[in-house]
Amino acid sequence: MPTPARGARPTYRPLALAAVAAVLAVPVATAPSEAVHAPPRTGFESAAGAHWTGAAEERSLLAAVDRHSDRVSVERIGTTKQGRPLRLVRIGGRAPATLTVLLVCGQHGDEPGGREACLTTIRDLGHSTGPRTRAFLSRTEILVLPTANPDGLAAGTRGNSDGMDINRDHIALRTAEARALAAVVRDHEPDVIVDLHEYAATPPYYEKDLYVLWPRNPNTDGRLHEESRLLSEQWVRPAERDAGFSSGHYGIWTDPVTGEPVSQEAGDGQERILRNTAGIKHAVALLAESRTDPLSDAERADPALGRRRRVSTQLAALEGLFRYADERRDRIRAATAGSRAAGFTGRGPVYLGGADNEPAAPDRILADPPCGYRLTADGFAAVGDELALHGVVSRPDGDGVYVSMRQSARKLIPLLLDERATFHLVNGQPDTAC
Repeated sequence: MPTPARGARPTYRPLALAAVAAVLAVPVATAPSEAVHAPPRTGFESAAGAHWTGAAEERSLLAAVDRHSDRVSVERIGTTKQGRPLRLVRIGGRAPATLTVLLVCGQHGDEPGGREACLTTIRDLGHSTGPRTRAFLSRTEILVLPTANPDGLAAGTRGNSDGMDINRDHIALRTAEARALAAVVRDHEPDVIVDLHEYAATPPYYEKDLYVLWPRNPNTDGRLHEESRLLSEQWVRPAERDAGFSSGHYGIWTDPVTGEPVSQEAGDGQERILRNTAGIKHAVALLAESRTDPLSDAERADPALGRRRRVSTQLAALEGLFRYADERRDRIRAATAGSRAAGFTGRGPVYLGGADNEPAAPDRILADPPCGYRLTADGFAAVGDELALHGVVSRPDGDGVYVSMRQSARKLIPLLLDERATFHLVNGQPDTAC
């Protein structure tokens, strides 16, 4: 695939610059055709990065944007164990041919940089009067889960109020937060899912401003895998470079002299992580991780400087994302539609392990997958709600239930029901009499 022309300007360049300027608390000139109404401001912006946006400030911001713009709507999609709302913001088009992009922000409560970028983006997309922005939103629906872990954010913890890591729960769906997100993915069928996180550096091997990674799970359709890598390598990472930031591949330590990989410390293909679940569920997907550690004595002396830098790196990534979505929308939609349709053909292996850079062991490959799985009545009663949230279709079968593999969720089903799968929900009985 050709690399985007270096001389071309991103569709959202003036809008992104305005957003970054708001975060950095410095003025920037925008083209008249792309004017952005700045108010309301996030709590983070108002404090110039001295503190993160609070829950009440977020609620006020979202309500104000909702009132201001008929292209924005805010709905409550769930409630945490401690009673905090999980909100989904919808911005832009509703037409059948619309490309849908989902941003998931702050799954880990102690990683607020991506959340701030999402709140700023909601405000800017809702308030922009530019014709390019309006045109983009007429053919693109942006879904944003601005605070995916409200209880963790309130406590400053990675996990939710039960101490569970939401980003390890996208198969079992034990948490209210992961269940709400699964319903969004099922009901809206996003074409692109971007998961915004932060990380702690390990100098000198692992210290880029932003790390990114695509779905590594081998059950990801090849077309989606290619698109996800293109999003990373030809749009997001160049956007980081153009904004003056460094980038790399999440989980890969590199030699500080040669730049060559020396080890992999994270970023595997396990299916329960959102970046991988999203690929299995037919979306182009990307993980974006900004660096939390101070980069200089100035940032150590004034933490607000580091916070603003963290948010700016995420905004640059979103700039690349939106440009990608607009320029490759037809190819993206073809890839996601092809992935969904492939489940009905019933061909090809299903992998219970491995990654795109780590072949699955032979005993972790279902080379000739079953026709489906039978569940007892008790087994279905234990997991029926989770199957429904995953969008898996089942039918009555004697005293139990039958789950056919001939559906769009074909490559997900064994991960849920096969006793050999690492994170399976229940032991289904494979049906090999096709």
